[in-house]
Amino acid sequence: MDGRFPNHHPDPTVPKNVEELIATVKRIDADVGIALDGDADRIGAIDRNGEIVWGDKLLIAFARAILERRPGAAVIGEVKCSQTLYDDIAAHGGRPVLWKTGHSLIKTKMKEERALLAGEMSGHLFFADKYYGFDDAVYAALRLVELIGEKGEGLEDMLEDVPRTYATPELREPCPDAVKFTVVERVLDHYRGKRKVIDVDGARVDFGDGWGLVRASNTQPVLVLRFEAQSPARRDELRSEVEGVVREILRAIA
Repeated sequence: MDGRFPNHHPDPTVPKNVEELIATVKRIDADVGIALDGDADRIGAIDRNGEIVWGDKLLIAFARAILERRPGAAVIGEVKCSQTLYDDIAAHGGRPVLWKTGHSLIKTKMKEERALLAGEMSGHLFFADKYYGFDDAVYAALRLVELIGEKGEGLEDMLEDVPRTYATPELREPCPDAVKFTVVERVLDHYRGKRKVIDVDGARVDFGDGWGLVRASNTQPVLVLRFEAQSPARRDELRSEVEGVVREILRAIA
């Protein structure tokens, strides 16, 4: 360990930061690669093929295993997670809960819902199943190794039946603090009555074959956007439409 982090910034959600880990997994034919952030409360994972397994996909793998033992359990994901997560939790007999981004908000919601598992795209994973309900990435790493050992297969095998979708990374658009929440409210107003919208933490608009998200950052003068669909072309269409709505709102406010 070197706390000066001479090789790269310790953020496992940035693809560039795990390039060496990916190369090492391939070189030694490892079953899994694990990366932790600087204070070890966020985890990143690489499967046997050298592919990054994002937080929502890790949640699917863990939720399936927990629901085998604890059917009906609540599992919490944050608003940026793939729709495949919520669909998969329900399909395996769990109770999916979509909630706000932020580890303190997630922990509070876990207590309210008595959820056994929760997580965020950032790599925060919270286990109340056989643990204390907070985000400890060392513990999450041990649970991941345990899961692979018990199943006798890699993450790529466990998750091969999850429907393939195409999502953007988290997009961050500058927006003054004074108007960012107003923009989100107007996006909600624009789509209400036209599409199903979730206003838990921003505006998550369901287009049937994909979704788009606009939320105000809690800590920075930015809007956070994310889009997912069943093809890259459709994902880009949704992005273009929603970003167009945001631009119109910003022009009207200005």
